[in-house]
Amino acid sequence: MSTLTMAHQVDEPGRLPAMSEHFRARQRFYWRLLWPTLAVLMVVTLLPTLYLIITSFTPLDLTRPETAWNFSKPLGNYHLLLEDGRLHDSFWTQAKLSFWTVSLQLLLGFLFALMLNSSSRLLQALRTVFLIPMVLPPIVVAIIWKVLYTPDISPFYWMFFELGWDVPALITHADWALTAIIIADTWEWFPFTMLMILAALQMMPEEYIDAAKIDGATVFQTTLYVTLPYLKGVLLVAGLFRLIDSIKAFPLIFILTDGGPGTVTEVTNFYSYIQAFNFSYLGYSSAITVVLVGITVLLSYAIIRMVGWGQGVE
Repeated sequence: MSTLTMAHQVDEPGRLPAMSEHFRARQRFYWRLLWPTLAVLMVVTLLPTLYLIITSFTPLDLTRPETAWNFSKPLGNYHLLLEDGRLHDSFWTQAKLSFWTVSLQLLLGFLFALMLNSSSRLLQALRTVFLIPMVLPPIVVAIIWKVLYTPDISPFYWMFFELGWDVPALITHADWALTAIIIADTWEWFPFTMLMILAALQMMPEEYIDAAKIDGATVFQTTLYVTLPYLKGVLLVAGLFRLIDSIKAFPLIFILTDGGPGTVTEVTNFYSYIQAFNFSYLGYSSAITVVLVGITVLLSYAIIRMVGWGQGVE
């Protein structure tokens, strides 16, 4: 639209008020469409979160219903958090689980994405196969690995026996139980990071790779100095998603080890579950959950600030 035409329209009496009223009417219409969805989200997310926070200030015990609204010591649960050594151990276990699962999933996802990012029809057909662990229900994945980790029925242990290898039962061995969880979780979720990275590689301009080849860069140098910087944003997003999900890890631990042997695989959210449903201390469990959510939010924000969102190649 030319400047003269715009100026003519502005000079028309009532033109701008009519356009402004039409814009406001459209906004009101959009908000009417959004309100049902926002109301549902408020009911299923904000209200439970608010109740969780309120409950964390009470000594709520299911065996004593009168404690539900007892706010005489609102910070009592949070004082207990500072003195609970078992809780502190669960934080350390959670940190080890999150570090290794996220790191391995990003590494394997990146390597498999590079392998599948080709014109080979065979590799393209294999893409769907690699997604199978991710689309299986978590409880099914846990049962699969329960079978694989049980020496009496596991085909792996039969093979180890035939080879003469004395491999301990990983999920009942204190030194290997957490490693067993890490292996199973990595197998289940590395396809998620692979899918995100592969999608980014499919959209990567070929000019970057061609320019690197012209400059005489090797495949390793191209991957390190061209591909990785381009994928920086995708890797960050994938890592954050997997970090948050690793903090919510539950089905694998519940089915495979039940937090044991002892407490070596007892992560923080599983400890919160034990406090709520084994001991009925819902107030204390709520306080643990609130702190865990706060740590997750702060950790995610810190990672974003330190790493940044950029993904371009200068």
